[in-house]
Amino acid sequence: MAELTYISNDSSAPDDVVVVLSNAPDMLLAKRIAHMLVEEYLAACVNLGAPYLSMYMWEGELEGAEEVPLTIKTTRGQLPALAERLKQLHPYEVPEFLVLPVLGGLQSYMEWVRAQARQQQ
Repeated sequence: MAELTYISNDSSAPDDVVVVLSNAPDMLLAKRIAHMLVEEYLAACVNLGAPYLSMYMWEGELEGAEEVPLTIKTTRGQLPALAERLKQLHPYEVPEFLVLPVLGGLQSYMEWVRAQARQQQ
């Protein structure tokens, strides 16, 4: 069995691995966002899911839109720059940006995420 690295719930180190959930209005833009975030070392990996229907209230009106889910693997230290870049690339006034802590994972994968999502020099 592979060894897991566990991170405490109260951890807040810049190299803590986190997962960011977001979305894009279509696959072309989702691919562009993923490409830019990885190429700029803001994320180690971005997974694009199958389009789904999102239902939400916006400015008092019920909206329904097809969106492509984005699952972004990065580090806590990259979150400010990642959020800013996502806002620049995204057409929504309020893009989804939810940060989920990673409680553990395969040590070699966690090290890879940290190495890929490094602070820009």
